[in-house]
Amino acid sequence: MSTDQQPDLKDRPARLTVGVVGAGRVGPALAASLQLAGHHPVAVSAVSDASRRRAALLLPDVPVVPPAEVLGRADLVLLTVPDDTLPGLVAGLAETGAVRPGQLLVHTSGRYGARVLDPALRAGALPLALHPAMTFTGSPVDVQRLAGCSFGVTAPEELRLAAEALVIEMGGEPEWVDEDKRPLYHAALALGSNHLVTLVAQSMELLRAAGVEAPDRMLGPLLGAALDNALRSGDAALTGPVARGDAGTVAAHVDELRKHAPQSLAGYLAMARATADRALAHGLLKPELAEDLLGVLADGGRNGTDGTGGRDGTDGTDGTDPAGNGEDR
Repeated sequence: MSTDQQPDLKDRPARLTVGVVGAGRVGPALAASLQLAGHHPVAVSAVSDASRRRAALLLPDVPVVPPAEVLGRADLVLLTVPDDTLPGLVAGLAETGAVRPGQLLVHTSGRYGARVLDPALRAGALPLALHPAMTFTGSPVDVQRLAGCSFGVTAPEELRLAAEALVIEMGGEPEWVDEDKRPLYHAALALGSNHLVTLVAQSMELLRAAGVEAPDRMLGPLLGAALDNALRSGDAALTGPVARGDAGTVAAHVDELRKHAPQSLAGYLAMARATADRALAHGLLKPELAEDLLGVLADGGRNGTDGTGGRDGTDGTDGTDPAGNGEDR
């Protein structure tokens, strides 16, 4: 990747005009944080009513215009659209001549590095991949959460300092991620963050079914301590019936889930197997106890459900992905 004959960043004005293409949950928050650092949001593109409301909330008085016009007005453009949309968007903007030489073009996809911006690079843009490792709500609290947030940074070596400087201006901490490691980096974040939401939601549903009136209040201290222990100690923080090898307790869990929450059984079994493997590898689960435990988990899988209470030998899932995010990130 080359940036030959492109303007030196030292020649650019210290304060930049900022545009946002895709007013989902991420783009307006990043633009608002750049505004706090002294930059000037000048344009945003938004398609849905929800994205227009987010833009109005976080970037009041910033006009909503088509994507090409955003690029025409801004020195720094944030491309904050879903991962699968990004390559086509970049190619289209480059083909239509919307990209200007010397323009900073930043995408926030975790999956992609800077190479996805190659069409814009050939048009003279300066490509940066800045992915905030944070979950966003689409509200002003997101700007506050960026303080101390890690960003996965990928850029041509000659733009590395510029990329890191932008992250620091947004209150974040830059973490360099090589181009070819971006998919693995993103998988790691999705595994920890997205799946955590699913696990917590399932736990709350089960507690309500068990008669607990305030499952959030019950889970808060427990999950907070578990997360803190895991971040500090890794696998040494494992506790519970799987790590102890309590096969009878796990069997009771499987029976109860099969009767009352068959939709949660497949996830329980998968996580229990993964937990058992890690507990064994780290000497927490005694081998003599592991055999009965793994037998229970294997039997639980063979006696799967179809999600409606009838046993059909499946794992209770339908292979769909219910987490669509709309047109913007």
